Amino acid sequence: MGQSADLTSATLQIFNHHLYELSKGMRPLALMTMAVDAAAPVIARLQGRGIAHYVHEACPDRVNVVFGSRLAVKVIQHFVRGPLCELSAEHDFMLGILFGYDREMQCERYLGRCGDAVDTETGLEVTSAPPLAIATDHKALVL
Repeated sequence: MGQSADLTSATLQIFNHHLYELSKGMRPLALMTMAVDAAAPVIARLQGRGIAHYVHEACPDRVNVVFGSRLAVKVIQHFVRGPLCELSAEHDFMLGILFGYDREMQCERYLGRCGDAVDTETGLEVTSAPPLAIATDHKALVL
């Protein structure tokens, strides 16, 4: 938390790395949390490059700057209203996927937040219903 208001060299390097990953299609969205004053040059650069962004208050003296794909930013604007730690399990899952986080880990996180225990060593049983592939009459199988 003790980040100065100036845009430090490390913060600039992280920002530039996010821009690189976005430009190469490695992720559709990035997030940086920073002091309000430090966000100004980041926002100015995003605006100058025409990169979609959304500034969300993390706390009174810090903001989350979300930037990247216009559609992904628009989605984030629809459901990120309060603190990120208060997102529903579904919105938290969507956010992680949009940030390009590992899908399997996001699935585990989602199930954990929903109260389903995840056994990573033996696999997990999502439901007790038989799989769709068991249908004996292929004409009856409708997807």
